[in-house]
Amino acid sequence: MPLLTRITGPRDLDLLGPEQLNQLADEIRGFLVDAVSKTGGHLGPNLGVVELTIALHRVFESPKDKVLWDTGHQAYVHKLLTGRQDFAKLRAKGGLSGYPSRAESDHDVIENSHASTVLGWADGLAKANEVRGKEYADRAVVAVIGDGALTGGMAWEALNNIAAAKDRPLVIVVNDNERSYAPTIGGLANHLATLRTTDGYERFLARGKDLLERTPVVGKPLYETLHGAKKGLKDFIAPQGMFEDLGLKYVGPIDGHDIEALESALQRAKRFNGPVIVHCITEKGRGYKPAEDDEADHFHGIGPIHPDTGLPIAAGGMDWTSVFGEEMVKLGHERDDIVAITAAMLQPVGLQKFAKAFPDRVYDVGIAEQHAAVSAAGLASGGVHPVFAVYATFLNRAFDQLLMDVALHKCGVTFVLDRAGVTGTDGASHNGMWDMSILQCVPTLRIAAPRDADQVRLQLREAVEVDDAPTVVRYSKGAVGPAVQAVGKVGGMDVLRKADTDRPDVLLVSVGALAPMCLEIADLLDKQGISTTVVDPRWVKPVDEAMAPLAEQHRVVVTVEDNSRAGGVGSAVAQALRDAGVDVPLRDFGIPPRFLDHASRKEVMAEIGLTAPDIARQVTGLVAKLDGRFERNAASVDSVEPARD
Repeated sequence: MPLLTRITGPRDLDLLGPEQLNQLADEIRGFLVDAVSKTGGHLGPNLGVVELTIALHRVFESPKDKVLWDTGHQAYVHKLLTGRQDFAKLRAKGGLSGYPSRAESDHDVIENSHASTVLGWADGLAKANEVRGKEYADRAVVAVIGDGALTGGMAWEALNNIAAAKDRPLVIVVNDNERSYAPTIGGLANHLATLRTTDGYERFLARGKDLLERTPVVGKPLYETLHGAKKGLKDFIAPQGMFEDLGLKYVGPIDGHDIEALESALQRAKRFNGPVIVHCITEKGRGYKPAEDDEADHFHGIGPIHPDTGLPIAAGGMDWTSVFGEEMVKLGHERDDIVAITAAMLQPVGLQKFAKAFPDRVYDVGIAEQHAAVSAAGLASGGVHPVFAVYATFLNRAFDQLLMDVALHKCGVTFVLDRAGVTGTDGASHNGMWDMSILQCVPTLRIAAPRDADQVRLQLREAVEVDDAPTVVRYSKGAVGPAVQAVGKVGGMDVLRKADTDRPDVLLVSVGALAPMCLEIADLLDKQGISTTVVDPRWVKPVDEAMAPLAEQHRVVVTVEDNSRAGGVGSAVAQALRDAGVDVPLRDFGIPPRFLDHASRKEVMAEIGLTAPDIARQVTGLVAKLDGRFERNAASVDSVEPARD
């Protein structure tokens, strides 16, 4: 009987001996390869933390002790050891989340899957234990953070606070695999590499001086401390000063695949009455040769693959990210002032080809979106045009910098937002559904929402021509559909369908990738005798000046966007119509202001009513109310069948 099937909770691990624990680790890796190859998901990170997760659950008593996972894409093993072994619908509707989930288990604490937050959570929980007194004095708080996430400024802000309380127990496990999505970069990464491979204290100082002076929080004082320190043979062998000079006890480096060594280090950390860092060296993708051999990201995130070869099962077509990446290379050849910025996601945002063609014009700042935005402002002020490519959901973190450093200073920076709108399987924290709302209030900023690949190329070029204000180009996740041709122009807006009457019923404002669906809505309305004009604003902020006079020619205005309805494009259009004194009914369709559970994009869109039949039915009812036809038309549209794939 496989050992894994006997594990229903963490305490079952206590019954296993050393050989059985190693057998369990092998079984878990086999299970992960088999399961994730069918569903897709984060394979490489989980293969790297098998032994570490086993050791954590043997030493600590979850859920009484809180084991917190930064980002959470490495929590599959944690799920297996806490009684969740049905991976058949991983990341699918009704199945397990791809991240920790409070709804699934009391063993899960953080589920936001945005990096570098775990140390702040741990600091707060440790303080709460202290406030609540003796009853909570023996409850441990354990934060697992990767070396990639340690490049985020929030991690260093938390470390600064954690170190201030030398008698408050807190265990920080650094999962050091030299990578986040890609190889970890920066001063901290080089310091951790030194801890792995040190062959001399003075050599460490020589290599690290420049890099350490650029390390967040500690900076130049840390270098001066290390240079003047006389800690003897201990530091000669393992210069752990970076952490100990912050007031944190350091244990390591530890072989992250040696369960016995891990347990010993964690037990020592658990007994120490103060903050401790346990530095573990792991290998991303360990035990699965295709992942080990993948130099790009060691199978960080995959779709369905052939488990024996690691090759994708379905050949992918052109996707939005690839279109952007190829156009960036063309722009790079045409303009030597174009530079690119990424926050530790060179490959996921499509900049790898640009980096290969122009290695001196791409900057990976680590998981530090705030720094990326401010650095971009500096680059723009220095006479170049930076393009910061980032997932839409991660731009939230850099809003203040975009507002006060980029926009206020009239800096020509282009923000390219990948995975905008509903992304689906990665769940609530990864849907890019807030960008067009939070950016509406930024003065001078312009937002482009391309509807197809041709528009991505064209609008990216339009964006980088703006040198006195920030611009945004946002697009969806996955395959890009066929080109949607314009049949006319009104102001700066493309007309995608022109009503064949002088007084059309509906002006349908289509935002970005939803253009094909909006044309389908117009077809359904036409069958009900409702004439419809469909326009694509292209640039959704600011609202085109031609919008108000065009709206005035219609009886109803309808906006459709893959962004939150709260403060989105629909709200902006409504405001523009009010300002222009145009009194036309407006109905805005978008994402409701709630967190969306993981499911396929199609399933999520259906659940929130963003489908052609749903919208056509409601618009028909709205128009019918205007002329007394409500019952007839509403009943008729109820019989409309959804479009089939």
